[in-house]
Amino acid sequence: MSLEFTLSAEVRSDYGKGASRRLRRTNKFPGIIYGGGNNPTPISLNHNEVLNNLQHEAFFSHILTLDVGGAKEQAIIKDIQRHPFKQQILHIDFQRIVAGEAITVRVPLHYMNEDTCYGVKTEGGSINRVETEISVSCLPKDLPEYIEVDLAELKLGESLHLSDVKLPEGVTSTDLSHGDEDHDRAIVAVHATRATTEADEDEAAPDAESGDAPAEGGE
Repeated sequence: MSLEFTLSAEVRSDYGKGASRRLRRTNKFPGIIYGGGNNPTPISLNHNEVLNNLQHEAFFSHILTLDVGGAKEQAIIKDIQRHPFKQQILHIDFQRIVAGEAITVRVPLHYMNEDTCYGVKTEGGSINRVETEISVSCLPKDLPEYIEVDLAELKLGESLHLSDVKLPEGVTSTDLSHGDEDHDRAIVAVHATRATTEADEDEAAPDAESGDAPAEGGE
């Protein structure tokens, strides 16, 4: 992976809403690390440090290094609670990584060749991105930073589904693992634009001057 993320954290022993408010007054916020066969560890983190890292798309799909008082652990983000309208993180959950155990992560989709997509360039359609990320399962060593989806050959009125995504070796779709066709949902489609639809309607309309339309009172 091209990027590495390390976060500084401290073990916390103070709990509850009052403790969280006290943390936020010092520009920190609470979190927890769990899994990996160890007990959950309540931690506190620097708010600005985490907030700045959240600007990177890759932060959500990377294995992170947590430096907890000098002891380093590898983990992935499992949940982030945010304030409903402030730019503020309220709580964050991390899951520990075990090298030989599969993890489930939501990975971003990168749509390629949008400008040269056949349905857009030749047929005048527009791309509708239904999904921007998908849930995958893999070993930590196989975790992709993102997954590319090629739109070059996609035509007007067509869509790509989860089963059309070419996943890297060792990576599987958690939705498709259910073996149910209902989970094979569309992730992207090319739809007709309003201008394209109006042009088609004009082309299909009868031309009275050319004689294609029957004269009033005629058969």
